[in-house]
Amino acid sequence: MKFNLYREALPTITESAAEILKLNQRLVKLNRSHCYAETLQLFTQIHSSLSIRPDHYTVSAAVTACAKLRDIFFGTQLHGNAVRSGLKAYPHVANPLLSLYAKAEDLNAVRWVFDEIADPDVYSWTTLLSAYAKLGHVDYACEVFDKMPQKSNVAIWNAMITGCAENGDEEVAFSLFCEMHRMGVKHDNYSVASVLSLCCLEALGFGRQLHCLVIRTGFLGRASVLNALLTMYFNCASVAEAFEVFEEAEDGVCDQITFNVMIDGLVGVGRHEEALTMFKGMQEACLRPTELTFVSVMSSCSDARVANHVHAQAIKLGFEAFTAVGNAAVTMFSGCGDWQAAYLVFQTLEEKDLISWNAMISTYAQVNDSESAVLVYLQMQGAGEKPDEFTYGSLLASSEYIETVQMIQAVAHKNGLILKIQVSNAMVSAYARQGQMNLAYQTFQDMKYKNLITWNAIISGFLLNGMVNEGLEQFHELLVSELSPDVYTLSIIVSMCASITSLRDGKPVHAYILKFGFSQQLCLGNALITMYAKCGVLDWSVRVFEAMNEKDIVSWNALISAYAQHGKGKEAVDCFEAMQDLSSITPDQATFTAVLSACSHAGLVDDGTRIFNSMISNYGFMPEVDHFSCIVDLLGRAGYLDEAETVINSKEIEAHPNIWWTLISSCAAHGNLRLGRIVAGYLLETEQNNPSVYVLLASIYAAAGQWEEAANVRELMNRTGEAKTPGCSWINS
Repeated sequence: MKFNLYREALPTITESAAEILKLNQRLVKLNRSHCYAETLQLFTQIHSSLSIRPDHYTVSAAVTACAKLRDIFFGTQLHGNAVRSGLKAYPHVANPLLSLYAKAEDLNAVRWVFDEIADPDVYSWTTLLSAYAKLGHVDYACEVFDKMPQKSNVAIWNAMITGCAENGDEEVAFSLFCEMHRMGVKHDNYSVASVLSLCCLEALGFGRQLHCLVIRTGFLGRASVLNALLTMYFNCASVAEAFEVFEEAEDGVCDQITFNVMIDGLVGVGRHEEALTMFKGMQEACLRPTELTFVSVMSSCSDARVANHVHAQAIKLGFEAFTAVGNAAVTMFSGCGDWQAAYLVFQTLEEKDLISWNAMISTYAQVNDSESAVLVYLQMQGAGEKPDEFTYGSLLASSEYIETVQMIQAVAHKNGLILKIQVSNAMVSAYARQGQMNLAYQTFQDMKYKNLITWNAIISGFLLNGMVNEGLEQFHELLVSELSPDVYTLSIIVSMCASITSLRDGKPVHAYILKFGFSQQLCLGNALITMYAKCGVLDWSVRVFEAMNEKDIVSWNALISAYAQHGKGKEAVDCFEAMQDLSSITPDQATFTAVLSACSHAGLVDDGTRIFNSMISNYGFMPEVDHFSCIVDLLGRAGYLDEAETVINSKEIEAHPNIWWTLISSCAAHGNLRLGRIVAGYLLETEQNNPSVYVLLASIYAAAGQWEEAANVRELMNRTGEAKTPGCSWINS
């Protein structure tokens, strides 16, 4: 290590004890101010002086600075100096040396230094035990611990418990805590906090017992214990208990970490609004948000206005240059759909890490901007940042062309990442999206290791490309493998069965769902309602719906659509009205499309017009093309063609071919020549090459007895070279 001359010149140095005492005090002051490099500079100057000799306190301060800086090179030189000068025998020299080698993870040196201490004190024992436990040698640490002559000091127990906790040996840590309690060693806030932080769902009962102990002993007034207790309840998904602990905390106990734990915990369980409220409460408590605060809060923002506000606060408090905050801001703006703001934040980041580049590439992948994603990747390469499997996964997710996929595959192969399962899975999905199922399946077959994502990728690829039988075959292969399908797998398979109206395949899948406890999964229930409806078994759709403990708007829409498909208009309307009675469910645009379609097919004009009007007046929805098509079809089928014409000519609707097609079919059915000619004229302007317009117009003329006009239309169709596509049946004769 190179040092500049210590700026503050040394006074005239004598060999007096007072002078070395003054210098030692200065060294201690520098250490307390975390100015460890300056400590070593001053020590070097003292050591090189001819008029003064460092004592054991001088060496102790210098070794402490080395330990803090993890400067093993300078530290070993000090160790040698301490041995030569006979100063190593002092505990306050030997103990910092223990700490130095422990931080350097040199267990042999730790043991060597410890063995040379004549009378190890508590610090010596705790450093030795903590080093071995933290570095994975828990058995040896326990062996040494058991042989200790005195174990009455809580610090020694804490060293073992925290060491085991950091090494992931929860059972040993719990056992030590209980043994400590039995032996009458009074625990402190560090003991309790360490054990609480280990409690997961399986140990929630033990955690609650600790909670009671904390209340009895008064440690709930310590911020570290409070924070560990909150962490435990969030780890156990017991949000209500976490809130209860937080709200009952004494005034002045909550610190920045407390609010960070609450915010991060709420974000983790998807309660984003409450996380933002907690962030506001933190500021009202006059606690300054930290880097971690903004990283957590930004991950909860899905509204662009709130995102801009949070980002502005981060800039105001000086966190703009923090890479972790910048990365979180890129992801936040990406989630809000503001990719331009995401790119602006990315550009202003002074220090970009791998996460920064991956976040930006992922942002472009989400909006399917393959060109920009590749451009950022090239900039990443130019900056010397090495891509990982997530980089290539995002690039593959955004790829628009087969050539891009093949190029990424070649680069990933060159970089040695092609064998990473994340890259292989992304390759399967990318080839499937490009319609290259042969390449997707070949990639799938070549994979030595497959996880459930791999199977889901190939099965969903077959569904995407209409290869349902192949997809079902892969599902059966999955069932005999070591893996088991998850909710996503089963939802794909149910969709496959619905797409080919295969009740023979669908019922066994439903049986599997019931047998393995997936029956209360909301998305599967919704998919099953649709599948049974498409397979013509309406009563099973109803039974699945009624068996669901939880129903969302998709569930109700699926049942209404099922009734509509089976011509049960009255039942669809009753279902819609029953849904309206629920305060927890609000109809959406798809709901009105389904119920209006049901009314149209069942000829329920009064119900249909009432529901259409309520959509506008009661729910504030602006009708879309599908809604207008349904209401026009409803009126047209019932013979209310003038009313249908009024709707289609209203200012609120921009005429769409789908609506005109609906109306011309009604004109043909009811022989309305005047309106039929108007609609046909519009369709001939917009869809000149569609022979169906000519056929319907000719039918309208024929129905009105105007045979000559009908013949002229057919002649016109022949002159333009248009021909009606012959009908066919998918049922073999």
